Amino acid sequence: MVKQIFEKPVGSEQPRSLELRGKQGSPTRTLQIVAGFAIIWAVAMALTMALRSGPVPSAPTLGPPGGDHCHQGEPPDEGGESPGDNNSCSFVLVESLPLDMPYAASSPEGQPIAQTWGRLLEMARESVHVASYYWSLTGADVGVNDSSSQLGEEILKKLESLPARNVSLLVVGSIPTLALASEDLRVLERAGAQVRRVNLGRLTQGVLHSKFWVVDMRHIYLGSANMDWRSLTQVKELGAVIYNCSRLARDLWKIFQTYWDLGTPGAAIPPSWPQNYSTSINSHRPLDVDFNGTAAEAFLAASPPALCPQGRTHDLAALLQGIREAQEFVHISVMEYFPTTRFQQPPRYWPVIDNALRAAAFNRNVPIRLLVSCGVDTDPSMFAYLRSLRALHHPEANVTVEVKVFIVPIKNHSNVPFGRLNHSKYMVTETVVYIGTSNWSEDYFSNTAGVGLVLRPKASDPQGRRWAARQLVQRVFDRDWSSDYAVSLEDLPGHPDCACT
Repeated sequence: MVKQIFEKPVGSEQPRSLELRGKQGSPTRTLQIVAGFAIIWAVAMALTMALRSGPVPSAPTLGPPGGDHCHQGEPPDEGGESPGDNNSCSFVLVESLPLDMPYAASSPEGQPIAQTWGRLLEMARESVHVASYYWSLTGADVGVNDSSSQLGEEILKKLESLPARNVSLLVVGSIPTLALASEDLRVLERAGAQVRRVNLGRLTQGVLHSKFWVVDMRHIYLGSANMDWRSLTQVKELGAVIYNCSRLARDLWKIFQTYWDLGTPGAAIPPSWPQNYSTSINSHRPLDVDFNGTAAEAFLAASPPALCPQGRTHDLAALLQGIREAQEFVHISVMEYFPTTRFQQPPRYWPVIDNALRAAAFNRNVPIRLLVSCGVDTDPSMFAYLRSLRALHHPEANVTVEVKVFIVPIKNHSNVPFGRLNHSKYMVTETVVYIGTSNWSEDYFSNTAGVGLVLRPKASDPQGRRWAARQLVQRVFDRDWSSDYAVSLEDLPGHPDCACT
């Protein structure tokens, strides 16, 4: 049972007194008594229908835009969501490897995203909630006739079949959309899905860039892949699926709920989010979980600050905490790295993450490895910032800052627009796994909606660094870093598949 949000107390809708002035037994008094019982019955029926309405949030009238700060305070514990309670959950690393980009046969890899999405949809019994930047699951959506779109089209058919199976499908996306010709959401609406679109350009001057699923309030997917067929066959992606983790799933649903309610006409960000949006799961009080037999901690972070209700850790704060707590190494794979704004005019310098990496390398001698992406549509101005960071590298002084560029070979896939790219957004240290949905520049953390999943072993567990989930993420990073697709900055000029100049 899910509480309806922004409900008025029942008492506020009732008369203050049922005192009636007609004579006892008079028709007037009888009619008034009948009318009184009718009002009570109507209110009771309205409440019953509200409580039966399932996980679909009500359409509130949100207040004026609020402040810029994430609320880090801790609200009272919520029923069924105490961070001290154990969950026995299953963590699965998932990724998409582009066609015609082979690794050695023995290389580690996550489970295919297309396969795990399909499994989640087949498992669904009650509800599927999807947040995605845009939708392009068919080749026709982008004007391409290519067999590699088949996996995306199969996922769309599975989604379309959910309402017929009595599984509710709720989708929230961003407007305006990149996929102007896409029919996907209209197809789903005709099948019975509920769809809302959030204009974060109006609300925060950003976009909804999150990519996650919540299935049956028990299973989640979160990662870099959009609802795009290219994210399954043409773009390198990485994410996580967590099964049977109801408390974490309900917490991710709360983030979905903020988007859903901002998708109503005329909605605005409230100066203070109501209590039922708040969370008691955060960086200060993470959720205790049992991941594949290992005691661990988990929490979800969000951006921008304006979309962080009470208790929600800001995505940037979670990322910086992981860097600052690292003692042995920080390994990062992200599509874009800019210590500036990207979409604001005039542009502004923003060295927050850059300074944290430099301080870790220089002050604490923590080795840094940064793997960024390059394709034919990459903004080449990024490489000046990468060379600046790389200039700090001084092994003789025990300062290690290494930078490489991951390039997906185009080969015979030049007909696919905006493909052939490493789109991953994650970080791994000796203890922490961070899997996000944002590129690393100011806009993604200050005005764009994104989500980060943070996992770490229990501090009391001396074997935590050998946690299998963390080790797999590390091995995937090492695979990419040492592959032929990772190119040093010195070897980058003239590469045919990278817009480096």
